[in-house]
Amino acid sequence: MGKVYLVGAGPGDPELLTLKAVKILKEADVVLYDRLVNEEILSFTKGDCIKVYVGKEEGRHTLPQEEINRLLLRYARLYDRVVRLKGGDPFIFGRGGEEALFLARHGIPFEVVPGVSSFHSVPACAGIPLTLRGVSSSFAVVTGHEANGKRKAVDWRSFKDVDTLVVLMGVRNRGKIAKELIDAGRDPEEPVAFVERGTTEDQRVVISTLKEVAKDPPEVYPPAVMVVGRVVEVHHIVKDFLENLKLPEGIGHGR
Repeated sequence: MGKVYLVGAGPGDPELLTLKAVKILKEADVVLYDRLVNEEILSFTKGDCIKVYVGKEEGRHTLPQEEINRLLLRYARLYDRVVRLKGGDPFIFGRGGEEALFLARHGIPFEVVPGVSSFHSVPACAGIPLTLRGVSSSFAVVTGHEANGKRKAVDWRSFKDVDTLVVLMGVRNRGKIAKELIDAGRDPEEPVAFVERGTTEDQRVVISTLKEVAKDPPEVYPPAVMVVGRVVEVHHIVKDFLENLKLPEGIGHGR
């Protein structure tokens, strides 16, 4: 019986991968990886490592979760080190908890290797702090994902008084989410940021307001993180500063 490692691949930039994740990838016999995993990260694996794509796109899964579970069980019975590689952190909206429970029920040894989550790293790379003295002393993270054609009921009133709200996997429902947040009591003029492909050289930031997103959702493509709150206003200050700052060549990743 082998061992399964549930590894977080971080938000996209390979340099944000943890040292422990790199060490485990170098020793892996099999890697099952998701769509959001930067393929540069797979270069850390050894030459004879078996790489299995089990990517999931919003609204469509290449493989159902049950089949992924069966693959983990199969490979763990054949190889010593099996890695389940997930974008971000495996236990933050990544179904890592489901896979850990499955492995435990089948007596498969496993270890969780946390990763840098997109919920905080992507806004940070866009110059948006989730907390800021005098502006934001609280934040919440929620999924905006649809499951089986219906988004699970979210009580948006629970987030009415949260200073900063981060929505993951909410691109498809961005207009509806904005409307429901306004109906729940948030200020229609509150700023909203969408950060596409955060932490990478292709990062793109779209700034709007809840009212504008609810009425005419801006053109945004996944993967993207949605941030709601006054901290979004900081983005322009940081962006202008970085654009006017002469950095040594190679620093800043072009963001």
